[in-house]
This record gives sequence, C-alpha cells and structure tokens, in this order.
Amino acid sequence: MSDTVQSVPRETVESLPESPGVYRFLDADGQVLYVGKAKVLKKRVGSYFHGSNSARIQAMLAKARDLAIVVTATEQDALILEANLIRRLQPPYNVLLKDDKSHPWLRLTIDHPFPRLTLHRGPRQPKERYFGPYPSVHAVRETLKWLQGIFPLRQCEDRQFSTRKRPCLQHQIKRCHAPCMGLIDAERYGQWVREAILFLEGRDRQLTEGLTRSMWEASEQRRFEDAARVRDRIKAIAYVQDRRRANLKEGTDLDVICIATGSGPASVQVFFVRDGINLGNQSHFPENTEEMEPAEALEAFIAQFYAPAESASEGSAPETPLPPPEILINLPLPEQSWMASTLSGLRGGPVRLRVPERGEKRRLVELALTNAETARVRRMSGKRANRQLLAELAAVLELPRPPERIEAFDVSHFQDQHVVASMAVFGPEGMMKRAYRRFSIKDPASVDDTSRMAEVLSRRFRAAEANGVDWPDLVLLDGGKGQLNAVLEVAGEQGITGVSFCAIAKGPDRDAGKETLFLPGRREPVILSERSPVLFLLQNIRDEAHRFAVTYHRSSRERGQVRSVLDEIPGIGPNRKRELLRHFGSVRAIRQARIEDLTAIPGISPALAEIIVHHLQDCLEIT
Repeated sequence: MSDTVQSVPRETVESLPESPGVYRFLDADGQVLYVGKAKVLKKRVGSYFHGSNSARIQAMLAKARDLAIVVTATEQDALILEANLIRRLQPPYNVLLKDDKSHPWLRLTIDHPFPRLTLHRGPRQPKERYFGPYPSVHAVRETLKWLQGIFPLRQCEDRQFSTRKRPCLQHQIKRCHAPCMGLIDAERYGQWVREAILFLEGRDRQLTEGLTRSMWEASEQRRFEDAARVRDRIKAIAYVQDRRRANLKEGTDLDVICIATGSGPASVQVFFVRDGINLGNQSHFPENTEEMEPAEALEAFIAQFYAPAESASEGSAPETPLPPPEILINLPLPEQSWMASTLSGLRGGPVRLRVPERGEKRRLVELALTNAETARVRRMSGKRANRQLLAELAAVLELPRPPERIEAFDVSHFQDQHVVASMAVFGPEGMMKRAYRRFSIKDPASVDDTSRMAEVLSRRFRAAEANGVDWPDLVLLDGGKGQLNAVLEVAGEQGITGVSFCAIAKGPDRDAGKETLFLPGRREPVILSERSPVLFLLQNIRDEAHRFAVTYHRSSRERGQVRSVLDEIPGIGPNRKRELLRHFGSVRAIRQARIEDLTAIPGISPALAEIIVHHLQDCLEIT
C-alpha cells in the first residue's frame, strides 16, 4: 500500500490513480472528516465534485481542505481497510458502530480429562472448542443455565478444580457431578460432554435417539429410576430446543440483519442462527445515520460489523464474528456484490446476501425488523424522557440551557489508603459509559476529600483544554459547600468558563431523598421534594459515580494486597510471583494450595513451598 496526501481535493482529482483504495477528507487542522472506499479512486473521489451530494456530504466538503489516499491491492482490501479506519478514527461524517466489544462464545476446554464449559470473550485459540457467536453475555448465560440443568458439566477454573477439598454448591444443587472429588469417572463424564456437544450443534435427533435407547435399556434391566431420569432429560431437551429452534433445517447457519429508520437515529437488529438454533438477538444504534439512505447505512453497518479487528493476533481467530454462509437483510445494498465478495474472502467460502421474499426466512426478517423498530421507538422515548428531565433540571438549577453532558465525580478510599476517584457521564441518551474515567490520587498535598476533589477537577480541566473537546455543561460533585468552593477555585485559576457546578450532599442521616443541593452564588441550598424527578435523576448519576469509584478502589486495594503479601515472602521475586498468580489466579487460591501443588510451578522447590504456605497462613491469622 502507498499513502499520498493531496493539498486541494478539487484540483488533484485528475492526478488520482485508477486503482482501488481508501480516501480520507481532512479539515484545516488535519482531522479526519470522512473515510470512504473506492473501486477506482479517481472516479469515486471525482464524483463528489461533479455530481449531486446529500446535505451531510455538502457540509463535510465545505470543511474539507486536504485529501489522503491509500491504494490497496484489491477492492476487498479497500472495504476492510475502510471499516478499520472508521473504527479507529471515528470520523464525524461516517456511520459509526460504537459497540466495540467482541461477541461472546461458549468455550469447551478439550485439553483436560474433565473439560469445562464456560463463557469466553476475546481471541479464540485453535486448541479449544467454541460454540457461537452469541449476541450478548446474557444469551450465553441463559444457554449455560439450560445446559447445566441437562448436562451437569463443571464451570470452575482448573486451579479451583485441582485445589478443592469438598464439593461446591453446584454439586449440591445437582448442576455438577463433582469430578474434582472423584464422584464421576472420566469415561462417564466424557459421555456427558459428547451429549452436550450434540445439543449445542443442534443435532437433536441424534441426541434424543441415543438417550431413548439408554432409557429403554435401563427399563429392560428394571432400573426404573435411571430410566425416569433419562426420560426427564429427553423432555427437558425437547422443551429447550423448541424454544430456541427456528423452523429451519438442521445445520443452517445464517445471520439476519435489519435496519429500521425514521425520525432520529437508525436501529439495527442482528439475529444469530447456528445449526438451525436461534442463539438470540442484539440491538445496535449506529451514529450519524439521520441523513443517510437506509440501505447505505445498513451497508456501512455490515462492513464494520464483520471487518476483522486490526488487533487480531496471528494464530488466533478474530474477535469479530466470521460471516455465515447466508446473511438475510431487509433492503438490497448499493454495493451488494462487492460486499458479498469481501465477506466470502473473510469466511474462506461463499457468502450470500439476500432479501428473502417468502417462507421461514422471510418471517425471520420480519421478526428482526419488528425488533429493530421496537428498539428504535424505545430509544427515542428514552431520549425524549431524558431531555424533558434535563430541561427541568436546567430550570431548577437556573442553567442557561439544558445540559448535554453532565460529569459526576466521587472520591473513594479506606482509611486514606488507595485513594481513587471516578467520573461518570450522563447525557440525553443516558449514562455514557464509554466516557467514564478513573483517577488515582497520588499528590501528597491532597490530604482530605476536598483537596482530592480539587485535584481531580484540575486534572480533568487540563485534559479538556489539551484536547479541546468533551467539555461538561454541568459538573456534579458528591459533597457539600467545601467541595464546591474548592472546585470553583480551581475553575477560576484555570480560567474555566461556560461550565455550571452543583454539589449534592446527603441529609443528616445520609438518607436518600433528603439531599441538599449547593450552587455557586447562592447563600441558601436548594432542597427538592423527595418525589422530585430531578432529584431522582441527580441521585442516580451520583450513585453511578460512587459505584464506579468503589469498584476501582477495590481493584486497586486488591492489587496492593497482592504486592504486599507476596513481596514479603523470602525467595519470591517478580518472576516467581508472576508464575504463581498466573497459575492460581489469586492470593486466596495460593493460600489454599497444597505443597505438592506449589512445587508444580517451575522454580518452586519443596522448601520454598513450605515457606509460602507458612507465611500465608500467618498472614491469615494476623488478619
């Protein structure tokens, strides 16, 4: 690939190569405004200056000053590169798929005599068995719940399996046969594993036929209780699969992707069907779709949804889902053949994109479209309700306009140790978790919560000034007049204007509903009714900042405890400590380990293992 920067797009179109590639429009500061793909760069970029453009593209061109191009070897490379650049650069005039989390899978570990079945998210390793992808963690957990009721496989980690001294709760509620305690042999456990695989692969007929034979064999041998248990399992399998199975042939793999548009942003619904089983659905709300044609927005979504992440490591499967052989859509795409060819290359086999006209596949598209429209309406209703609340908040606090971005701050510590702070962000669409931030307080001059809050806000304002973006309209502080005055002093020193402030203090008994609001320039605090929707909104934002701070504080304290406890053991340096934690996962698990378990770690002799055991036991007694 080659990268060339042009100075004035209109004057340089004629010099562009007649090759596939990706182009980027840049503003006067060199910031990317828009990323596009082209089969022929010269022809595609030229169309912006010789054809009609939407209002969105016209606004982008008015700001564009430079053009950057990347020539690619193939048209498919251009489509994939475009999706990854959009993902990384987040241009303001592109459709943006903000959900950057990888899809979860069910993972079966096959390198253990008693394999475990568990949720997995991230790169897939070639030596493990995976089922999915699933649309959400909730869908995986629902599947695990069904599975454990029918096929009681273990879910505990290997380190817990090897160190357990008695059966766990899962065994007591009949969701695991406790192979850790030798209550089931590897051969019988392997039979459960094979049956679970048949279930997950959707091979119901083969599974139930085998179980039916087992039931009749047990009945003929007059083992009526065993036969009844197998009968109940057959009924449970039929019940679960009836709820999950689409009316499709076994072995059918497809995705259903539908877009619903209207006033406001679009909603995209994705259904995953694997081996004829509907694994669930997921809603997406891509940004910057308001002025786009629905088919164009759907095409941009599909490209980003399936394009492999740039961070996918060699030797591991990509975190993004591989396209199935068939993708059902509700609208034909502008570049449908190009998209199908690219997806086929990603899959390593043919991929068909089509709009079904009849039958069960048409019913699936209509179902997905209904879900997309329902999700869009609910999201719009939620945004309208939030905007109404923000307007009421502006009236109560006498703000110049309803805030679009509220940043709430909280400080957390235990006896002035491991002091941290959090920033939670709220806007018209609700809590903006991608914008949350954490702060570690290390300034020795910050000796109380008031000075710590001032330090955090000082750092936050400096970051906003450096970036020139993401300024809050309202800063919400968990505290009283002291915190408010300290932060106002910081704002004054840094010349901060255009930002409103409010401190929310709990009542005398720290009861919810009796909070007091302190505002700059007001001698008397504002006290709202316990049933005030505005107060309820501020409480929720404050509590979310508190939750986020406490979570960070706990993880910080646990890391500190790991460092202090293991670092005090003679003979344990950084490498051995890392190996111990990698093998056992936590100090608690190391403490529960036997000497023979510890000596299995390279570099841990029997003598050192005894020192570790005695030291951790002493620490436990002191605690």
